[in-house]
Amino acid sequence: MASEKAIFITGGASGIGRAVAQRFAREGWIVGLADVDAKGLAETAALLPAGCASTHVMDVRDPDGWVEELTAFTDRAGDRLDVLFNNAGVALGGAFGETSLDDIERIIAINLTGVALGARIGYLFLKKTPGSCLLNTSSAAGIYGTGGAAIYSATKFGVRGLTEALDGEWHRENIRVRSIMPGFIDTPLLDKGVEGSDETVRDKVRRAGLEFTPVEDGAEQAWRAVHGDTLHTVIGKTAKRMHFAARWLPGRLRKQMRGRG
Repeated sequence: MASEKAIFITGGASGIGRAVAQRFAREGWIVGLADVDAKGLAETAALLPAGCASTHVMDVRDPDGWVEELTAFTDRAGDRLDVLFNNAGVALGGAFGETSLDDIERIIAINLTGVALGARIGYLFLKKTPGSCLLNTSSAAGIYGTGGAAIYSATKFGVRGLTEALDGEWHRENIRVRSIMPGFIDTPLLDKGVEGSDETVRDKVRRAGLEFTPVEDGAEQAWRAVHGDTLHTVIGKTAKRMHFAARWLPGRLRKQMRGRG
């Protein structure tokens, strides 16, 4: 196994984490699947070639869990960690003024602190594999602040900033740092309820006339991000339109965002 490349994926029980696991497994990679959802992890592992995956029940908010599970995975993978996919996250929609303090703390802890812990602890393992890559999941909400998803957007800006900072800081250590910035990837996260509403995130997206990007497309872009030189890979029509507008039409985008929420 020492000659095979290895990827450790948080949020591997479903969604884009599951799709990325399938994409890398097709290329013969050793895959570590991490999540708090043991049942979902088992379901993902069952979709992969026999013997290529290990499952790791962990909470990204727990530093000791990071150390324990990355140690177990790299021991299995011949002391390699070619890619750490810092992907675990939760979505929350609704008016910020009606968002509970507990929800604010939870979203920050999972989406931002969990990513920072993964990067910091993962660094100890990534630096042992020359040319390794830290891949973080940011979002189109990390391109421009998104009304109706304020705290989620704030965390994804944080992930974007961490990615940019570490891209510069770790370059001389031969660790590449990248992010993916998807729009609305068709995953179970879209089925979460919107605070103060009977709608789900999926309902709101449909009502706004925006598109869903197939999760397989997101996985393919993650593969390309790991193997390319682009710092932030923007995924989906909505994200690409936002990226263009934020750069070239910021005034128009600001007016548009004032109509959301």
